[in-house]
Amino acid sequence: IERKREAANGNESDDDDSDDSDMDDENNGEENGNRKQWKEEPSPGDLLHHDMGTGLPFRPASFDACISISALQWLCYSNSKDQIPKRRLMRFFSSLYQVLRRGARAVLQFYPETSEHAILISECAAKVGFAGGIVVDYPNSTKAKKHYLVLSFERAYKAPAGLTGMEGSLLNGEREGVRVADKDPKKAGRKGAPPKKKKGVGKTKEWILHKKETQRKKGKDTRKDTKYTGRKRPARF
Repeated sequence: IERKREAANGNESDDDDSDDSDMDDENNGEENGNRKQWKEEPSPGDLLHHDMGTGLPFRPASFDACISISALQWLCYSNSKDQIPKRRLMRFFSSLYQVLRRGARAVLQFYPETSEHAILISECAAKVGFAGGIVVDYPNSTKAKKHYLVLSFERAYKAPAGLTGMEGSLLNGEREGVRVADKDPKKAGRKGAPPKKKKGVGKTKEWILHKKETQRKKGKDTRKDTKYTGRKRPARF
């Protein structure tokens, strides 16, 4: 009887061990499959999640250039009492000055909320030792307007001129041999425009006929043209 009990207990322990080993094999298979899937995915490159207001954590002279898009303006705001915009900007530009190699350049595109923010950013960059300035593309446009902070180590460096939107038209004009600067959109007449009224003169007959014709095309009720259309009335007694 004791031998039978021992044999039964031995079989149960073997079954438990086999179940555990099967579970381990399954888990190992899933981990291997996940690792294979992770290896197959393309790597986006080296990424770093860091607050640039505390400084850039890189070795000195590590980069040949720096490009930033819509990030610099956030240093002008404070989310807590400890965050002072001017100090955060100074830490960022001082660390940027260190991590860039001599002769390198930096282009930082940003959206300042006010002109004071743009002035504060340029002043902090100049205090650190950078040369350059702010370049504004399409200054007369509300949607296409963009600010760029262009920085260099050269003291005599001058920031390039911004785009105004007339470069393409001027280039096409030079190719076609036409002077685009002479064209005035206000003076150019539109097709189908009514004849202009002269100063000090009332509505002419041509202007009235053109106006009535336009009203007819729009489907509005208009009186018929007669010999009295556009005729001046005699003066009152």
